[in-house]
Parts: sequence; structure tokens; C-alpha cells
Amino acid sequence: MTTTDQASLTRGLSSAEATRRRRRSGPNQIVPEHHRHLVWEFLARFQNPLVLILLAAIGISALTGDMTGSWVIGLIVVASVTLDFFQEHRAGQAAERLAAQVAVTVCVLRDGMRRDLPLAQLVPGDVVFLSAGNLVPADGVALVVQDFFVNQAQLTGEPYPVEKHASPTPTPETWDPDAPDAILMGSSVVSGSATLLVIRTGIRTAFGQIATSLNKQPPATAFERGTRQFGILIMRLTFGLVLFVLLVNIALHRPLLESFLFAVALAVGLTPELLPMIVSVTLARGAMRMAHKKVIVKRLSAIQDMGAMDVLCTDKTGTLTEARIRLERHVNALNQESSRVLVFAYLNSAFETGLKSPLDDAILQHGEIEIEGWKKLDEVPFDFERRRVSVLLEGHEGRILVAKGAPEDILALCTDYEDSDGVPTALGAVDRERIDALFSTLGEDGFRILAIAWRKVPATQDRAVLTDESALVFAGFAAFLDPPKASAAKALAAMANGGVAIKIITGDNEKVTRYVCAQLGVTVSGVLTGSDIAAMNDDALRARVADVNIFCRANPAQKNRIILALKSRGHVVGYLGDGINDAPSLHTADVGISVNSAVDVAKQAAAMILLQNDLNVLHTAILEGRRTFGNVMKYIMMATSSNFGNMFSMAGAALVLPFLPMLPLQILLNNLLYDISEMPLPLDNVDDEDLIMPKRWDMAFIRNFMLTIGPISSVFDLLTFYLLIRLLKADEALFHTGWFVESIATQVLVIFVIRTRRNPLRSHPQAWLTRLSLGVVGLSMLLPFSPLANQLGFVPLPLEFFGLLIVMLLLYLTLVEFGKRWFYRRYAASPLTALARRPPE
Repeated sequence: MTTTDQASLTRGLSSAEATRRRRRSGPNQIVPEHHRHLVWEFLARFQNPLVLILLAAIGISALTGDMTGSWVIGLIVVASVTLDFFQEHRAGQAAERLAAQVAVTVCVLRDGMRRDLPLAQLVPGDVVFLSAGNLVPADGVALVVQDFFVNQAQLTGEPYPVEKHASPTPTPETWDPDAPDAILMGSSVVSGSATLLVIRTGIRTAFGQIATSLNKQPPATAFERGTRQFGILIMRLTFGLVLFVLLVNIALHRPLLESFLFAVALAVGLTPELLPMIVSVTLARGAMRMAHKKVIVKRLSAIQDMGAMDVLCTDKTGTLTEARIRLERHVNALNQESSRVLVFAYLNSAFETGLKSPLDDAILQHGEIEIEGWKKLDEVPFDFERRRVSVLLEGHEGRILVAKGAPEDILALCTDYEDSDGVPTALGAVDRERIDALFSTLGEDGFRILAIAWRKVPATQDRAVLTDESALVFAGFAAFLDPPKASAAKALAAMANGGVAIKIITGDNEKVTRYVCAQLGVTVSGVLTGSDIAAMNDDALRARVADVNIFCRANPAQKNRIILALKSRGHVVGYLGDGINDAPSLHTADVGISVNSAVDVAKQAAAMILLQNDLNVLHTAILEGRRTFGNVMKYIMMATSSNFGNMFSMAGAALVLPFLPMLPLQILLNNLLYDISEMPLPLDNVDDEDLIMPKRWDMAFIRNFMLTIGPISSVFDLLTFYLLIRLLKADEALFHTGWFVESIATQVLVIFVIRTRRNPLRSHPQAWLTRLSLGVVGLSMLLPFSPLANQLGFVPLPLEFFGLLIVMLLLYLTLVEFGKRWFYRRYAASPLTALARRPPE
């Protein structure tokens, strides 16, 4: 290694050198972000098949000499595409800004100083500091390690942690990814600490090569599956109706070009092309509202999943409790306060270099313990299978192994216990019963408990291995108090009333968990322990999870099995966790939720990050998810009721009228104005009663709503046709103009009826929705009198038409209101949700 390289190990790279290397090697990303130029993003919108057909129709129209019509249609198409592009692009930028707030950072040595930098800024040659809970940010070689264990299951499939060793002579040119000093991107640090010299970044890493070769899309979320199913439903209806209209017009020997344009315009009118924009803007708006309420959304579709969530699995510590843990008692096997128990606990926590917990912090707050005469020789790090940690020490008592961990696991390894004088005594059956009773009593009093044990080892032993954790001497219990959160009881009750069942999955024992539940007013419906779960197959666990709400002494694999069992029963499951052991569950759950203080692997796996570890914040996020989904559903209801009714009427009118019921240009203009009126939907208010229960997609609900409200619109349209021809003696131009105005008015104003289950006069829409809707209706009434009337095929409307229109609108909105009420009574469903009923168990 060169002198320059040696210097870079002590001071790190300079900022200028790092910039040069980043230009050469690119960002440290598996899938580099490709931000297309805005022009290309805009032009990509024209790849929509319907838009391409319209562009072809414009060309054909121009070739036949209808330049005015082709220009106007072109302007309408460009306006629609621009509207969609502008809104969705702005929503995407807002979402990116929010996600950047909780991006994973890495501790790097730059310019002789430690800095926290975004992971993407790493370059080969950087020196990185790693500790328990970190994600390994790049491939590299270990320079310094201290009891360093990593989980590299993503790369090797090996589920157990692997110990890594430092390289005596790190040489990037001959770096071997299979060497014991090689640390690979995609691994997570289970315990210990290390200093890493970065060798490869981004797609050049082993993980990057695998990801690039597979290039698989992540599985679709529940929300994405719902939108896809809805799209298929719309596509089938559109194709059938358009084909029918085209064949009828051809059979009636009407002009082929005009018939084709009419059919294409009808397809545009039938297609809810604003849906992607409505979804993107609504979700982005929801994400911004959540950010104001201390929740950062990393994956926008998770907002809907949060609204659909009906089971929340959560740990106890820090969520239901204050996470202000205090060491209250340190007692021996005879329930006597013992300073030796505190000393042994302190020695273990002070010298442990692996995964530390809040219990360690509580122990180390007792700064009066002297450890100057003790020296650490080795360590057996904590893992979630053993549930203990042991350190090998040398001091005035010789060489001893001190272990602390879950009482059940430590006691099973003990053959002796300390009496009141600290003398090891054989641990008999009666003694075990007494210690078990003490353990139960402490648990019932709400204490979290660690067992402390030790054993002497030969003076020549300088390494600790798993087999050394045997024939231990039980020193006693360290008992901790973590008071329940005052705010948790109210939040739990609110979530339960809102249809979200709470499942507590904890590594603590049953008695402590029952105590916390009693303090919070949570009724325990059933308990399963880790040993119970281990004895069950997946079918048996699936049969029990619905009736159980406390899972104790569960390891990470068992947490994952619980979530999979709940999902297999049709539940939408959220998981709240912040530790290394929570990462698999966060990934498996429909909604992974973590906190900003969580370890890197937990934040990376989560879809949402709480900036404040408070269940009230989470409850607010659930309501925001339901509100967001509710506003998306309003557009769905509009698109599948009055809009479809009008298009069906238009298709039917083509059979009986001697002319097209509306010109293709007018249909497109109608659709554009309608889209503009719906733009404020993402901002709309949602009634409180529509936030009560979880929400999810149901195609049957949407179809039934369409079949109920759509025919009302169609019947009303037929009545309008009759009045236009019989009462107003309308010719072709007047018919086109009258029905254009009537169609816009009914399509737009019906949103005030459909948007709420209440009486429309008792549910107040957002102000901009009201202004824009009324403005669009007013504009449609003015167009026949504007200078553009001739180009659009409009003629002035007689005054009696407007009197008739007011009467007809009142009649129509009344009929829709009655139809809506009948529908909700018939299907016992909320108007803004497709949940209606819980999924079958």
C-alpha cells in the first residue's frame, strides 16, 4: 500500500479527492436514480394509447381539410397531458423531498474528521465506521474489528451471524470477497464494531451485481393491485362500448372519419385518465400532511395500506412504555438486595461491545461501580436465539465468565447459586422453585428482569466460546421498571374503536407484559410464548393468531411467522419496530413502521418513519391513510357513475338520432373541463364517520355502485334528449350545445352528492373544490355565447333552456341522492370505502 493510501487511512479522503472519485465511479446506489429531463418526462405522457389514437385522428382530420377542428382537438389533448404532467411531477418532487429527510447515513472519515454522509456519497477509498444495527454500505475490507459479527443472509442465505476479522495488510488490488476480512454490501451488523476500507461501491459490489442481474420489480402492494383491477374493469367496458358505437355508425352509413373520431372521443370520455394524477397528488398530499404530523412516508402506496390496516403488531418497550428504563432492584436468589449482582451486571454491560440495549444503559447509570481492576479478554456476543451475552474478564477474583440474559435461558445453565455471603451453593429443586417464585413475583409487579450468572475459568483461558456458558453460578436478578406511557391507553382505545386490533409481540416474559396491559386497560384475550410457537406448524399458528393478542419471548423468526399467519387470514398487517431483530418483520408486513431513532436496518426495511415514538402519532397516520384513500375513491365513484351514465347515453343515442349526439371535439372538451373540476379532490374534506373503519379495494362494491347510479344518469339523459327535441325543437347544433352544457353540469355537480354518505347540505366540501366545480359549470354555460362558439360547434341557447336546466338539475341530484341512500342501505357500506365488511377469517 502506498504512502498516500496509509495517510488516507488515518485522515480519510479529502473532499476534493472524494468528489473526483465519485465522478469516476458514480453514486453508491444499486439502482442509480435516472431523472429524465422534464421535456422527456412530458413527451412520455404521449405514449398513452388513447393519446396516440387522438394524435392520429388529428392528422387525419387535418388531411381532410378540417384544420380548425384538428387545431382545437390538439389544444385540448395538449392541455390534458400538461395538466396530468404538472400535477404528478410536482407530487413526485414533494415525495422525494420527504423521503430524503429519513435517508440512511453512514459515518465516514473525511478531511480528518468523522462525518455523517448520505450513503450514495461513498466512494472507493473511504474509511467507514460500523457498529451494531448499521447496514454495510459498500464492499470493503476490515481494518479494525472488535467482536464483529454480520448477518449476510441476503448474499449467502446463511441465517446465522458470521464473525469477521481484521486484515493485517489491506490491499485493494488483491481484495477477495470470500476472505474472512471481507465485508459485503447488503450485510447488517449484528454485534461489535469495525472500521471498513471501502473497495467497491454501487453496482460494482457483489450485492449490486446480483441485483442488476435479477432486476426484479418488488411485489405489487394492495393498493397497486386494486388500481390494476379497476383499470381492467374500465378497459373491458370501454372496448365493448366503443366497438359497439363504431359498428352501429358504420352500419348506418355515417361518415367513417367522423364515426371514428366519435368512437375515440367516447373512449377518452369513458377512461378515467385523470386517475393516475389523482392518485399521485392525493398520496403526495397525504404524505405532506403526515409529515406535518411527524410521520415521514418512504413509499407513497403505503399510505393506502395504512388506511386498510386492521391489525397492528407492536413491541412493548418504547411504544407502550416510556422507554425510560431504571434499574430498581438487584437481588440474589434469597430476594436480598445484593451489591454483587449489580457489580456483575455492570461489568458485563461495561465491557460488552456488541448489541447494547436500554437495559445496559440503565445498568451503566450506576457510575459508582469501580472497574479499573478488570480487563476484558473476550466476548460471546448477544444473539436472539441464545438471548444472552457473556464476557470473559480478568480481575482480582481471577478469570471469570460473566453472563446476563433472559432468566429462563440463564437459569437453565446454572448448577449453583450464591448464598447471602456470596458463596456458591448447589442449586437443588427446592432452590429452583424459590428462584422461579421470585421471578414470577417480580414479573407480576411489572419489573423487566435480567438474570446474572458467572463461573470461574482456568487462568490460561483467554478465549470465550458458547460451550463456556455452562455450569454457571446464579448471582441474582436485575429488575428494571419501564412505566407505561400515559398517552398509550387513549391511543390504543382509539385504534381498537377504529377497527385496528393490537397484537403485542415482545421478547419480554408473559407476567411483565400482562402487567403493562393491565395498566393500559388492554384486555388479554390469549397468550402464546416463543416455545408454544416453536411447537406449532404454520397451520396451527394460523388457527390461533386471531384469538391471541400477546406473544411473549418471541424471536425474530417467530415474529415473522406471526405476521405471515395474520396475512394468510386476509388481514392487512402493520408492524412497528426499531431494532435489528425487527427488520424481517418490517419487510414482511403490509406496512412496516419504524422510528427515526431506529437502527439503519429497521429504517431501511420500513415504509414509514415516525419522527416521534408515540402511538397517538401512529393513530393520526392511520386516519390520514383512510382520508387519502377516501379522496381517491371519490374520483372512482364519479368515474363509474354519472360519467359512465353520460357515455352510455351517448352511445345509445347514436342508435336513434339521425346525427351524432355530440361532436368528437365537444366530447373531448367536456372531458377536459370535467378533469379540471376534479383537480381539488385530493384536498377535499372527509366526513368523520368515513374514518372509523379500515378501507380497502373491492371491485364488486365499485361495480354495484356503477350499476346503481349509472342508470339514473342514463335515464335522466334520455329525458333531456326528449325535452330538447320535443319542447325546444332542437336541431343538430342546438342539440349538441344543450346536451354539452347539461352533461357538464350533471357530471360536475353530482360530486357534491357522491362525495359524502351524509345529506349533501350537511357535509362541507373543501373550498377550492366548490369554487372550481361551480366555475367549470359557469364556463360551460358561457361558451355558446363566446367568440369560440363557431369553432366548437356551439350555438346560443335560448333563455328557456336555462330555466329548464335548473329544474332538471334539481331533479337529477335528488334522484341520485335517493339512489345513493338506497345503495348504502342495500349494501351496508360506506360511500368512500370498498371495505364494508371485514375479510373472512
